[in-house]
Amino acid sequence: MKNAGITRDKSVENAVREILKSRARSRIYMFLLRKEGVITEQIIKGTHLHPSTVRETLSKMYEQKLIYRKKIKNDSIGKNPFMFYAISPVTLLKRYSKEVEDRLNKLASLAFSKDERKNYRPVRIKIIERVEDV
Repeated sequence: MKNAGITRDKSVENAVREILKSRARSRIYMFLLRKEGVITEQIIKGTHLHPSTVRETLSKMYEQKLIYRKKIKNDSIGKNPFMFYAISPVTLLKRYSKEVEDRLNKLASLAFSKDERKNYRPVRIKIIERVEDV
């Protein structure tokens, strides 16, 4: 297991928690970013979350495409486990910015009455992606 070079930073963890709207999701996401692929038991151990919480949260995060998984082939009896990975932080931020845009546009639409909206072009708020060298 490799460390992806992601250091623990409380402000980053708090931002991820705000984006993912869940303490368990944010802990799992940050753990997966740091480890670059782990099985469920390692996530349970590393996040100190209850096993059922981890399994349920992983399932929901997979459905929401916040993480992806790959089946591991092993020679032991029983099911082959999944190796879990986090989506990139940039992908996560793009999704979050789209959610923010949608909420802001709904709020902006309240500025006009129904009659006024027919006569004016609606206000559209767009978050523009800009990448700077660090």
